[in-house]
Amino acid sequence: MFIQTEQTPNPATLKFLPGRTVMETGTADFPEAETAKRSPLAQRLFQVEGIAGVFLGSDFVTITKVEGKEWSVLKPALLGIIMEHFAANRPVILADAAAEPVAEQDGEEGEIVEQIRELIDTRVRPAVAQDGGDIIFRGFEDGVVYLHLQGACSGCPSSTATLKMGIENMLRHYVPEVLEVRAIQ
Repeated sequence: MFIQTEQTPNPATLKFLPGRTVMETGTADFPEAETAKRSPLAQRLFQVEGIAGVFLGSDFVTITKVEGKEWSVLKPALLGIIMEHFAANRPVILADAAAEPVAEQDGEEGEIVEQIRELIDTRVRPAVAQDGGDIIFRGFEDGVVYLHLQGACSGCPSSTATLKMGIENMLRHYVPEVLEVRAIQ
């Protein structure tokens, strides 16, 4: 098994491409070790000293390190864990792990939310996935779109510019009811 790595716009985050499916559907974000209970792979990666976050995408694993640790030291151990995990055909996510609920809205607001969701899913998420992250819609209220940044996007120095110059401008163009985009935790 050959695992490729790619730099991301976030210098603290590296994208690992194992050459196979990581997540059948959706994504999984583990911003700290305590949140990784539903993923045996994420739990093992957090055992490496200096790992601050793990994000699982469709065909990649994005890992964030703490400040002061070097990728040249961390990378061999992480590659070994990922390779061994997939070679042993272990589950990435436990079968009994529940997915996050999706907030439903109806009426005119529901139509606006559907437009926003579709634009995010078709135009934004594929682009950020290439950089090792994800952006999840969390709500729309009083003209403000609330988004949650995951993986390489979380803590990335360029995420504010991406939100304001890219996503906010695009949403305002296609959905006039959108006035602003904000990141939330």
